Amino acid sequence: MAQNAKEPYSTRNKILKTALGLFSQKGYLGTTTREIAKASEVAEVTIFRYFPSKEMLFEEVINTYSFLPTLKGILPEVKKMSYENALLTIAVRFLETLVIRKDLIRIMHSEIQRYPEKIQKIYHVFIDKTLRTLASYFSHMQKKEVLREFDVDFAAQAFLGMLFSYFNVEEFLLRKKYKTDNADLIIKEFVAIFMKGTLK
Repeated sequence: MAQNAKEPYSTRNKILKTALGLFSQKGYLGTTTREIAKASEVAEVTIFRYFPSKEMLFEEVINTYSFLPTLKGILPEVKKMSYENALLTIAVRFLETLVIRKDLIRIMHSEIQRYPEKIQKIYHVFIDKTLRTLASYFSHMQKKEVLREFDVDFAAQAFLGMLFSYFNVEEFLLRKKYKTDNADLIIKEFVAIFMKGTLK
């Protein structure tokens, strides 16, 4: 009985992981639900039992495997840290997620202009949620009078934006292998610059 209770969750997870792998290899546009079902060893109708459409499956893949759940998970602990350590922690975890998901990021970049409107909306909503989550941390630190007054939404965009730009150049534009030691130095420098512009 316990095994049956776990089965729906396991099947759902299996579908999500398989979809993540195929989306990362072939993109959203190049992957069919039939392929996902075959690789997941389930009937295609089973996919639609958990995810009524391919769009909803893609949305759940993004929500499950992106930086957003990581950021939400570490936020309570981050709020207890010094501002510097909090920024360093967020930056390190963000770059780790980008490296792990670089294949998906690469293929999304290449085909995003051809995405249906529904998929583009999913992508933009995910980015907005991530930025708002980080903005809530900056707002929290302003209330504690650690930070000066500034637009927290712009600050979240600036912080993650500079890290993403660094990753994008290293991984895609210059075609260099991502180096952890170099990344550590860059992160510390970015955090130092950002702190000078935001501390009260």
